[in-house]
Amino acid sequence: MKVIIVGGGIGGLTTALMLRARGIACELFEQSDSIRELGVGINTLPHAIRELAGLGLLQKLDDVAVRTDVLYYLNRHGQEVWKEARGIEAGHEVPQFSIHRGRLQSVIHRAVEERLGREAIHTGCRLGAFSQDEGGVTAYFFDRTGHHTQTVRGDILIGADGIHSRVREMLFPEEGPPCWNGLMLWRGARDWPVFLSGRSMIVAGGLHAKVVVYPIAEGSGPASRLTNWAVLVKVGDGNAPPPRREDWSRPGKREELMPHVARFSVPHVDVPGLIAATPEFYEYPTCDRDPLPWWSAGRVTLLGDAAHPMYPVGSNGASQAILDARCLADALARSEHPRQALMEYQQKRLPMTAEIVRSNRRGGPEGVIDAVEQLAPDGFDNVDNVLSYVQREAIVRGYASKAGFAAVPGLTAVRA
Repeated sequence: MKVIIVGGGIGGLTTALMLRARGIACELFEQSDSIRELGVGINTLPHAIRELAGLGLLQKLDDVAVRTDVLYYLNRHGQEVWKEARGIEAGHEVPQFSIHRGRLQSVIHRAVEERLGREAIHTGCRLGAFSQDEGGVTAYFFDRTGHHTQTVRGDILIGADGIHSRVREMLFPEEGPPCWNGLMLWRGARDWPVFLSGRSMIVAGGLHAKVVVYPIAEGSGPASRLTNWAVLVKVGDGNAPPPRREDWSRPGKREELMPHVARFSVPHVDVPGLIAATPEFYEYPTCDRDPLPWWSAGRVTLLGDAAHPMYPVGSNGASQAILDARCLADALARSEHPRQALMEYQQKRLPMTAEIVRSNRRGGPEGVIDAVEQLAPDGFDNVDNVLSYVQREAIVRGYASKAGFAAVPGLTAVRA
């Protein structure tokens, strides 16, 4: 069997490693001219880290990430709504990592090069079209100028090419642009003094306006960390189309952002000072897509953000792509026919990820902050008098169960 992977992000690269671990040949095609360390901070949850650990990457990740220990949910006044242990401290076998997205991608990328060889990764290859028949699937790739570069034949094709997926567009030509909920996200990172334990994560404010702060790597000295920050604010009514694609990662303007930051009071860390000290940062519209009725058509399927792009709440986007890769590789390894494997993968992963997409639209686990802020917009003396512990726990734990990262025994990872 030979697999064609379209997209060199976290999902596509992890899929290549999962296939290699099961003796399945693959080639990966990325439209960018190189696979670079892009983005800022993300969280990868234990259920996904378990899979990467099974591929022999735990130490590599530990070297470039921070093991998150405690998560704090606060209202916009800085009052504690919920607090919980994370990762190892929560009883998982492996950590939750706060990490620079580019460094996570780089660790996986290097492993692909070492295990599959550099010749398995093709950059500067944009998918133009594909066709399939009873014997396989043929993909046609072009360079940036539109010249045909390669025609590749394989048994299946996996579209792991992100929220603007060309594969998804060909499967669903009438879908249109992503859905924008009117929320704009500003993100940056800066070497900054340690706060709390040096491994803690703070989310302050509900879905319509929040600040998120957490360390993602060691800093310039023992008293500092490379600290990721994000500000999410509703700037539109959610009925307008998203900004142009070329404006999705443009430099942020401090004069636009700082008035929003002034709405928050965050203890333990000087958020206005952190943002003011960040030399450059970027803004992104928070977009997703409606869940699809199906992902797999014959010998072609979708994975990661191409299949289920979701709002950035609950620390789940990259984690779910990693789980997709495990499930799909398992199905291909045990099925008698590729089409059977793709349908099995779809049946297992589509319903779960569709529910996460819908839950994230409602705020995900961070919806506990919305619930408290709605009942006590001006703050509270005792959060239990606003919303009981049991009610708050139901919101947070319910999401963990849906997303598959509750602290319970999971799959035994396949070793590299």
